[in-house]
Amino acid sequence: MSDETKPSLKARLCALLAKLRSLRIGYVGVIVAFIVGIIFWGGFNTALEMTNTEKFCLSCHEMASNVYPEYQETVHYTNRSGVRATCPDCHVPHEWGPKMWRKLEASKEVWGKLTGYIDTREKFLDKRIELAQHEWARMKANDSKACRNCHNYEYFDYMEQNTRSANAHQKGLSEGMTCIDCHKGIAHHLPAVNQNVGPDGKGVSKEVMHPVQPKAATPKAESASEEEMAGTQ
Repeated sequence: MSDETKPSLKARLCALLAKLRSLRIGYVGVIVAFIVGIIFWGGFNTALEMTNTEKFCLSCHEMASNVYPEYQETVHYTNRSGVRATCPDCHVPHEWGPKMWRKLEASKEVWGKLTGYIDTREKFLDKRIELAQHEWARMKANDSKACRNCHNYEYFDYMEQNTRSANAHQKGLSEGMTCIDCHKGIAHHLPAVNQNVGPDGKGVSKEVMHPVQPKAATPKAESASEEEMAGTQ
């Protein structure tokens, strides 16, 4: 196109203004869509956060009657500092993408609720090992991300830990282990382990596998026992 036939700057500006005027409704639509989007996102995020609370989790009696009382026995529920790790802190990722994926996975739990999959204590105990192994596998796959949101190898003060814990943590760090490798049962009871020793080959309870150790004898009782043994020699 020659310079003679090329539109002038004024003509091009006029043409551009004409296009903008014709798109006026489109701009209004974009603004309306933007406002509606903000309202929708605010409502969606509010609803999402409502399902991300301990109160929501306990609205199902399967949780309130089974795992919650166990959790109340642990340091994650009550401790000297008053800092608590609630259900979503451990079982729902903090990042938006993984959180949404976890929510989609949890839709199966809603179906289980509607169909009575574990609506009794007996059903829960029968499925406990399956449920626990599923959660352990999830935590193993993400390198115990939920634990690491609060705990971090790099900030451990090993001088404040007892010898056993300090050695185990340093060994785990050097060997690339993850929290759930050792800390199963940290917030809930461990499922019974099948050792082929219980009735029908079923697993036995934790009380049988890990019986309570008797209290150590008092020094007085020990002295008396030694005197008796000396008298029999």
